[in-house]
Amino acid sequence: MSRIRVVVTGLGTTNPVGGDVPSTWEALLEGRSGVRTIDAAWAEDLPVKIAGQAAVEPTEVLERVKARRLDRSAQLAMVAAMEAWRDAGFSGAAGSEAEPGLEPERVGVALASGIGGVITLLDNYDALREKGPRRVSPLAVPMLMPNAPAANVSLYVGARAAVITPVSACASGNEAIAHAIDQIRLGRADVVVAGGTEAAIHPLNISAFANMMALSKTASGPEGGDPTTVSRPWDTARDGFVLGEGSGVLVLERLEHAQARGATIYAEVLGAGITADSHDIAQPDPLGRGGSRAILGALRESEISASDIVHVNAHATSTPQGDIAEGLMLHATLGAQVSNVVVTSTKSMTGHLLGGAGALEAVATVLAIRDRVSPPTINLDNLDPQVELDIPDKARELPAGDVVALNNSFGFGGANVAVAFGSF
Repeated sequence: MSRIRVVVTGLGTTNPVGGDVPSTWEALLEGRSGVRTIDAAWAEDLPVKIAGQAAVEPTEVLERVKARRLDRSAQLAMVAAMEAWRDAGFSGAAGSEAEPGLEPERVGVALASGIGGVITLLDNYDALREKGPRRVSPLAVPMLMPNAPAANVSLYVGARAAVITPVSACASGNEAIAHAIDQIRLGRADVVVAGGTEAAIHPLNISAFANMMALSKTASGPEGGDPTTVSRPWDTARDGFVLGEGSGVLVLERLEHAQARGATIYAEVLGAGITADSHDIAQPDPLGRGGSRAILGALRESEISASDIVHVNAHATSTPQGDIAEGLMLHATLGAQVSNVVVTSTKSMTGHLLGGAGALEAVATVLAIRDRVSPPTINLDNLDPQVELDIPDKARELPAGDVVALNNSFGFGGANVAVAFGSF
């Protein structure tokens, strides 16, 4: 039996460089950073005072009453999902008067978060401690639960197939896409809204990441500095990632279903690989062995070879160990082809969206395939000599004809996910 083919028919995002797909893509190709100083009183005493905050407040897009019932992570997910759903050509929920031919039982959601509704949790704990139990919101639990973004998106699209919330730290968004592929190939759905979201810019999270030496403290000292230059993957001066927030969402669809309704197809989702390091709760395997197996798994499931890959949107967060490990992975899995592969880290512009990172970067990977151009990696002034990759500092055209690209994500706990996309 031939393999069921899965395609991308819709894209949506809101993130530090743009409030939708067109503005995001324009910013990424131009190499514009969305990292800036946190302009809030609560950040004054923090060890890190910069972040990639959303370029457009979700409350400017969502209805006021609806937004108040959602944690910020779910607000961002809803903005991205609404754009992706419309972009896929749907004008209403499955089974509604607007979409009577779309069966709700054949529509699913796989939408991840690494941390969930942490802002709601912490704000309500403050209310409990300072004002007493009667001041805790009755909506606190439905807002803070990690599956709240997925559940709210499912209500919007009318999904009655599986509604899944992978939680695997910084690999979560990419893992959601992998699960969406499975749902369609296993015959459980025809359409799956897939992606990730995160909104964790809060004093506790920033302090915790900073104290474990994961965040860059550049531009946060007494002399300050330019926040836009701080996220610098593979550069010899890198000293940690920059925390970002936002969401990326893709509408994945069974090929025959998409063709039957005349949908626009961006790219094909070829396959995914998921592995674990079993090495350390926070640090990656220094040799990148788990990540290498994930990449090889994606190639195997996609029925392609290393020679087919021409572009990689790397996980590369700007940490000293992680960037080196990923370089080793690419050499180990792509071999001689690695010299022909254009590699980028869009985190140099967006910062690290944690559970939303892989999904936002999947959107960028699909657009790179559509337009045959790779976004640059900015702030790469001095390439680490341990890294031998082709990492352009300006947008680079990809080869003409069909192209295949990888999107890599790696997370705390040793989670590794690689997803392969190809031209359609």
